[in-house]
Amino acid sequence: MLVVKPMSWPNLTDLLVDANAEAPIGMVGAPLSAGSVTPGRCDLAPALLRATLRRIGRYDVETGRELATRIADYGDVAIGGMSIEQATAPIRDACAASVARDELTLLVGGNNAVTRPGVHALGIPLERLGLITLDAHFDLRETDEGLSNGNPVRALREDGLPGRNIAQVGLASFANSAAMHRDAIDGGHLVVSIGEVRRGGIGAAVAAALAHVAHTEAIVVDCDIDVIDRGQLPGAPGARPGGMAAHDFFAAVRLLAADPNVRLIDLTEWDPPLDPTDLSALVAARWVAECIAGYESRDRD
Repeated sequence: MLVVKPMSWPNLTDLLVDANAEAPIGMVGAPLSAGSVTPGRCDLAPALLRATLRRIGRYDVETGRELATRIADYGDVAIGGMSIEQATAPIRDACAASVARDELTLLVGGNNAVTRPGVHALGIPLERLGLITLDAHFDLRETDEGLSNGNPVRALREDGLPGRNIAQVGLASFANSAAMHRDAIDGGHLVVSIGEVRRGGIGAAVAAALAHVAHTEAIVVDCDIDVIDRGQLPGAPGARPGGMAAHDFFAAVRLLAADPNVRLIDLTEWDPPLDPTDLSALVAARWVAECIAGYESRDRD
């Protein structure tokens, strides 16, 4: 009797290894929801992302390559019930442990407030560090009433991050204020609106962002998932119609991860209960594949 074995399905779960194992990429979960401008459950995102990785294959039909880089999973930082201020040091320290061991760290939020401790985790003076955001928003709300997911860029500038070290891609109309726009421009940020992305292409936008921060020694990339068009990513409270196409988001992540100066990439603002389908989960999990694909294409000569 002929027995037909089911075809194997190599998927991203195959690449996850214990935190103690050697791996070029590390992954840290930061289930933070405190301080959100729009209250939600971004704290559920890291666990659902891990569960969805088994649905993302490893073979890239465009390049003919199968992803093979292992990821050391450091688990989730124990920040349940903490405020942003209380959670900042634990997130920073967990990311710093990955940065010390791994060439690339993936920080899975949580809301956008995780970006600030992710930046500080690199442990280098802020004047020598670059920040690139894929985000519909400037994240320049004032900090006089405390930290929130709406002001990590403002908080980092107040910490000493120069505006000339910041590039922001995907800014949306009718989702920001004139004062924030002026502040970004006057502060020296590179600002690339979503309209400019459409007109010039995502490749040109990413190239401009990398050129803007080329004078820095290391780069953090903040992927606020609300940059994506809401029709393609319903599970983000800040996403709006007219945002970045998912395929442009994937391309941008791959291009950025390919730069050897990029040491940490975060994914923020995914609120799973907002999407009763699996669309947002699949988009978020695909982000991991694009990070790995970009990392594997780095020039190591």
